[in-house]
Amino acid sequence: MSRVTDLFASESSAVRVSGHLSKMAGTLEAPGSEVTYHLRAGEQRLALNALIGTPLRLHFDGHIACTHCGRKTNKSFAQGYCYPCFKRLAQCDTCIMKPETCHYFQGTCREPEWGEAHCFTPHIVYLANSSGLKVGITRKTNMPTRWIDQGAIQALPIMEVASRQQSGFVEMLFKEHVSDRTNWRAMLKGEVEPLDLIKERDRLLEAVASGLDALRETYGGEAIRLLDETPLDIRYPVESFPRKIASHNFDKQPVVEGVLNGVKGQYLIFDTGVINLRKFTGYHVSVDSLC
Repeated sequence: MSRVTDLFASESSAVRVSGHLSKMAGTLEAPGSEVTYHLRAGEQRLALNALIGTPLRLHFDGHIACTHCGRKTNKSFAQGYCYPCFKRLAQCDTCIMKPETCHYFQGTCREPEWGEAHCFTPHIVYLANSSGLKVGITRKTNMPTRWIDQGAIQALPIMEVASRQQSGFVEMLFKEHVSDRTNWRAMLKGEVEPLDLIKERDRLLEAVASGLDALRETYGGEAIRLLDETPLDIRYPVESFPRKIASHNFDKQPVVEGVLNGVKGQYLIFDTGVINLRKFTGYHVSVDSLC
């Protein structure tokens, strides 16, 4: 097994990592603490928090590899897959984005065993504040990573649901009253005001009460269970937010460089613009830092 290497930048020392990008690892040590980020390139990881305020250079060498099968691909689909895997894998099917359209029981799931392992497990319906109030769903095991990846400053689990499809049905009820999208530009400007998520939860639960009752009649009361959780506050390592959002894109410019002003969601925030590293999963990139 390949050894994962953590690299840290010491004062006045050059650091380089190189490899195919994966989404950044963001961890939260305690509620209200600052997210700790690592950039992941191949088997190497670069600790980013200590690099805030210093120059960073990323160079894409033109090579892209599928994150599932490893084959070379000229274009990445669904954030990291080659086209054959994109068409074959259940994790790339449209029901992942729209879980209410799950077709497992029709016998047409692309990978029934994968679906059983990932979709027929407890899911959480939550409220988050990333660019304003939004509703979303995630596997129970994916908290708080899901909220960190969205750049949410607050999050509140409101319901535990027995399966992904059922969580999609619940989310559809809430979407009649609240958005399920993040405005990434607003999120990156850092102008999001805190919300009373408990108050918002109670308001929305009242609005969807009849719809929830109908779902419980179909799937059983234990399949859709209300939670009594405390809102989670999340802080990000950002020294300064951009006033205007300019995006870097490896497909248009192979070199991205500038002073790293912060990290939020899956974005690096430079003084020259921002880049969503998750969008470029599978791209072979060299990262150079000089502190």
